Amino acid sequence: MYGEQQKDQKQKRARAFQDQPAPVLVAPARNADVPIYLDAVGNTKALNTATVTPQVTGQIMKVLFREGQDVTRGFVLAEIDPRTYQAQYDQAMAKKAQDEATLANARLDLDRYTKLAASNSGSKQQADTQKALVAQLEAQVAGDQGAIDNTLTMLSYTKITAPFDGRTGLRMVDEGNLVQPSTSNGIVVITQIQPISVLFNLPQQQYPQVSQAFTKGALPVDALAADGSTKLDSGTLQVIDNQMDQTTGTIRMKAEFPNKQLQLWPGQFVNIRMLVDTLKQVVTVPTAAVQRGPNGTFVYIVDDESKAQVRAIKVGLLDDTRAVITDGVKTDERPGADPQPGTHTDEQKQRHRDGVEALRLLVGGRHATSG
Repeated sequence: MYGEQQKDQKQKRARAFQDQPAPVLVAPARNADVPIYLDAVGNTKALNTATVTPQVTGQIMKVLFREGQDVTRGFVLAEIDPRTYQAQYDQAMAKKAQDEATLANARLDLDRYTKLAASNSGSKQQADTQKALVAQLEAQVAGDQGAIDNTLTMLSYTKITAPFDGRTGLRMVDEGNLVQPSTSNGIVVITQIQPISVLFNLPQQQYPQVSQAFTKGALPVDALAADGSTKLDSGTLQVIDNQMDQTTGTIRMKAEFPNKQLQLWPGQFVNIRMLVDTLKQVVTVPTAAVQRGPNGTFVYIVDDESKAQVRAIKVGLLDDTRAVITDGVKTDERPGADPQPGTHTDEQKQRHRDGVEALRLLVGGRHATSG
C-alpha cells in the first residue's frame, strides 16, 4: 500500500513537471562586425641562425662574450693569436715598397732611353725593352697590393665578430684552444630572436581565401599560448610558400613577430590565429540559440507576448560564442536558447514547436512570466 502511494506521488510530480513551461534564455539579434580567423599550430624559429666558426687557424687568446648575451652586428666575440698574420702583412707591405722602388727607377731609365731614341742617339729597341720592363714591374706592384689585401683580410679574421644582432648560446671553445676553419661545432651559435618567425601549415582549401586577403595587405597574426586564449605576441604574415605539400595537402606560411617581451622562443610550439576577413554589420545571435533538426537549422523566436515560434535560418559562420545568420532572423529579434539542453521532455519540446507561451524568460537579468 505504501509503495503504491509513493508511486502515485511520483506520477503526480512527473505530470506537474511536464505541465511546467520550459525555461529558456533570450538575447536580441545584433548587427556586428565579425572577424574571420583561421587557426593553426606553428613552430617558432629564429629569424636568423649562425654557427660562428673561425676562418683562420690559431690559438684562442680571448673570449669576449658571455653565454646568453645579446650582441650587435660586428661585436668581437673572440680573438685568435694575430702575430703570424701580422708578420705576413708586414712582409707583403715591404715587398710592395721594394717593387715600387724598382719601378720608379725603371721609369726614369725609360724616360732617358726614349729621349735618346728620339734623337737617334740610342737604340729604339733598348727603349722598347725598357718600356716592357716598366709594364712588368707595374703588374708586380699590383700583385703586391693584392697580396697585401689578402693578408689584411686574414689578419682581420683573427677577430671573430657577430654576423648580425642576436643572442649567443653556449660557448663551444675555451681560451687557449687551437681552432681552425674545419672546426665543426664553431665558437658559438647566435640566434636572432627579435624579431622572430613562426612557421605553420594551413589546409590547401583555405589557400584561396588567404591569398586573396594577402594581396590586399599584411594579414594580422596572433600567437597564442597552449590555452588558446592568452596572447603571446601579435605580428603579420610575411610569406606564403610557393608550392603545396602533396603528402599532407597543406601549404606552409611564415609570420613574423617583434617579440619585444621575449614570449616566443626558437623551437616553441604555439597556437596561431590569423585574421583573413571581417564581415561588416551582419546579424549575429548566440551560438546556443541555433538548433538543428531534420529540416536544417532553426531558432526559437520569442515575440513581445513571450510566444516562442520556430524560425528556419541559414547560418553563414559559427563559432563557440556567436553565429552569423544570413537569412531568417532580423536585428533586435529575440532568439531563445535552452539553458540546459537535453533536460526537457518530448511534450515540452512539442509545446515550443507549437508556439505555446514560454514561461520564465530571462530578459535583461530578470525573470518574466507570461500571464
